[in-house]
Amino acid sequence: MISLKALLSLSLLSSLQLTVPFCCTRAYGQSTSAKPASVAAAAEEQLTPQTQAASENGEAGAGPSPRHATAANPSSAGPALKPADQSNFFRRFFKAYADDWKPTASAPSAPVPTFRGDPAPVNGPPFPFSVWPIGGTVWIGQPWTQAGPLMTALWAGPHGDAWKKSKIQIYGWLNVGANFSTSKRGVNPSAGKYENFPTAYDEVPNAIEPDQEVLYIERQPDTVQTEHFDWGFRLAGLWGLDYRFTTAKGYFSQQLLGHPPGKEYGFDPVMMYLDLYFPHVGEGTDVRIGRYISLPDIEAQLAPNNYTYSHSLLYTFDCYTQTGITATTRINSHWTTQVGLSPGCESAPWNLTDSRLTLNWCLQYSWRTSRDNLYLCDNETNLGKDSGKYAYNNLQAYYLTWYHVIDKNWHASTETWYQWMKQVPNLAYSPPPGSNLPPVDPIQPERNDNGAVCRSHTAFSCYAPEWAVVNYLERQFGAHNYISIRNEYFDDIVGQRTGTKTRYSEHLFGWGHWVGTTILFRPEVRYERSYDNPAYQNGTKKSQLTAAGDIIFFF
Repeated sequence: MISLKALLSLSLLSSLQLTVPFCCTRAYGQSTSAKPASVAAAAEEQLTPQTQAASENGEAGAGPSPRHATAANPSSAGPALKPADQSNFFRRFFKAYADDWKPTASAPSAPVPTFRGDPAPVNGPPFPFSVWPIGGTVWIGQPWTQAGPLMTALWAGPHGDAWKKSKIQIYGWLNVGANFSTSKRGVNPSAGKYENFPTAYDEVPNAIEPDQEVLYIERQPDTVQTEHFDWGFRLAGLWGLDYRFTTAKGYFSQQLLGHPPGKEYGFDPVMMYLDLYFPHVGEGTDVRIGRYISLPDIEAQLAPNNYTYSHSLLYTFDCYTQTGITATTRINSHWTTQVGLSPGCESAPWNLTDSRLTLNWCLQYSWRTSRDNLYLCDNETNLGKDSGKYAYNNLQAYYLTWYHVIDKNWHASTETWYQWMKQVPNLAYSPPPGSNLPPVDPIQPERNDNGAVCRSHTAFSCYAPEWAVVNYLERQFGAHNYISIRNEYFDDIVGQRTGTKTRYSEHLFGWGHWVGTTILFRPEVRYERSYDNPAYQNGTKKSQLTAAGDIIFFF
């Protein structure tokens, strides 16, 4: 059964999509603009009425930011507004969608944007990024081209010059997903209705769900210029089902951790940070302070930063956010370095129970004019004698990601990691009768952070490692369409990440289709299997087939 909340969410999104054709008779249909430039673009007066979802990896690579590379002057994009329209916010707002979905023949072509470094290796859109993802920073040398319909309407209004001068933008999206699954609901009501798990984010089978409704308030530093210091910030809030995956302990985490299995929908302030740009350190250094998306990964929490609707198992069970400080230095067009400190994975600094002083460092190397890129990361290494000791998501994690352009239409993205924790509570603890051991393991798992199925039945705890590898093969079809082929292998060696001690494989075929640059459809078919123990349908099935998809509506 589809819940009332899900129906209301879908109705809201449908209403928004249907509003424009009635208010703006030219607003229906795909964009016929030229293929977007391959680099992110342009000055304030050139910002377009197109939404751009940043790569934060989505920050530089997870949230919404420079992705679309078309630039135009809002005052010349389409017919001039009548005086009455200029004073009416909603007319300007709907006109921005009309111009995006069906631009007029008189709209000028975009100027070549200014940037430093190599040309972007892929086109975004249709892909979720044009420059390879790198977390914890803005893309140094690339301009910020975010320009959604909301900001286009504000820029064209009576206070437009003030908005442009401030360089602050407000934007976001509505995201609703649905799936049909071979797993059924109601198998174990006490465990909740998340029988698709460990699939993410569509963990509720045979349902329509409001995945993530997101609002950003942001200013980005100008990192194209090398003359002066600049600064930026981002405040990002997420509401929906997906908060169940993004929650960090200490940030409204009682919604999920306060009572199992937690609230179905919740709010998470997924990013809150300050960017400080120092142009004379290397070829530019960005220092990020606050809560930000974890540095490595092809994928990111924010829906627009991903090739597909559902996430790989590799991404689902690694670190999502960190709160700390990270410095990113561009050495030259080949090398970028990163180093930072945090209280650990998904832990607020004031969460004294789980916080550990943690080092992270990354090294990125590009060659063939950025058509190949390697990204090596030590994302989490605790400093001190308790390094790697069990705590809430205290993952010690090491990553290698390779991005490779095959030709003008095809590219591949491959990632692997190894993670571990030590002294993890033993879920298999079962001392023999008559032993001097306590009948119950004195070390118990934290809520929403699994123990391990250790080999020994008498040990209180054990070492818990896991490793995974995923490959995306991507093919572009024009400016509005692409396909994704994903294959992965995941070995949850003692079951600490997924809750089931087993090996997994997962295979997906997906399609991405844009309407202009403000609506994205992503249908997919996915098959996965757990080989050693049943993991699906609340631990009763070894395999699962889903047909799923989502809609992202940008504003």
